[in-house]
Amino acid sequence: MSVRYAHTDLHAFSQRLFEAAGLPAERAAVMAEVLLEADLMGFTTHGMQRVAHNVRWLMEGASRCNGEPVVLVDKGPLFNWDAAFLPGPWVVSQAVDTALARVPEYGVVTATLRRSQHIACLAAYLPRVIEAGYLGILTCSTPAEHTVSPFGGLTPVFSANPLAMGAPGKEYPLLFDISMSITAGGYVARAAREGARLPEPCLKDAEGVITDDPSALAGPPRGSIMPIGGAQHGYKGSALSAATEVLSMALGNYGRADAEAAGDGEANSVFLQIIDPAAFGSLAVFKEQLHALQYLVTASEVSEGAPPARFPGQRAWQQRREQLAGGVALYPGIMKDLAPLARQLQVPQPAPLG
Repeated sequence: MSVRYAHTDLHAFSQRLFEAAGLPAERAAVMAEVLLEADLMGFTTHGMQRVAHNVRWLMEGASRCNGEPVVLVDKGPLFNWDAAFLPGPWVVSQAVDTALARVPEYGVVTATLRRSQHIACLAAYLPRVIEAGYLGILTCSTPAEHTVSPFGGLTPVFSANPLAMGAPGKEYPLLFDISMSITAGGYVARAAREGARLPEPCLKDAEGVITDDPSALAGPPRGSIMPIGGAQHGYKGSALSAATEVLSMALGNYGRADAEAAGDGEANSVFLQIIDPAAFGSLAVFKEQLHALQYLVTASEVSEGAPPARFPGQRAWQQRREQLAGGVALYPGIMKDLAPLARQLQVPQPAPLG
């Protein structure tokens, strides 16, 4: 059963953990904000669940506490950075800030980043883009990771390659964050820890047998996650996986072709684009068009007894509002998993709401 905590308490707790690991206070606050934003919207495998990973990377030197990204290219409406293993949630937030500052002038700003430490939940970067009246697109890949097999193949080639998009609406935004594989590695790892099966068969073992057993991924021998579309239509997921790697790796000039990238661990290559709808005409008209689409989707007839159709982002945005006001329901076990680290760093854990 989920336990609910005050948003401010979780933010302060996470920030103190990052500070205890050596991160400056301002950067620690950004890290806490991004990771907690994921839980606010229901992305529970990439929010507070990732705090311990990020703290340990800082303590072990896998993430840099200080320094700035190296600017490789800067041409106004586009830039390319080498993050050189700065903490992902912080450095991507810096890229978003830079793009937001430039988009009023250029209308569209595009950025790529290489060697950013794991950036966690992509959707977590989009609320402030949406609230500023802009459209945001974000995707990332992991050059050192091979977990997703191409359609028709057994050898894992791609990483999970999530794609997120957010756009402002009249009542709520378009917002989604989806992997190009049937499931993400975080869900497979969680099921394996809990001794559970996956909700559906979305893995292949080393022999190509389709299974819902999470242990098939790690093996030995090692299996793979199937791309979106699965055994019958996985060519769609393979194409989307390739597209996201082209945007995040090839466009940024760093990735699969670089031998050194194989040692980058969970570090990500990132593609970010922020678009000003008003630059194409009218933000109000843009929202009206989106609102019309939202109505068509939510008014769709459903089978008898079935729940109503939802528009992407409808539930996440409502959940975000509710949890900001009434407390954040953490996935069971997250605070328990953080307890040893909190004791080690002498950071008191927050008390749950009554």
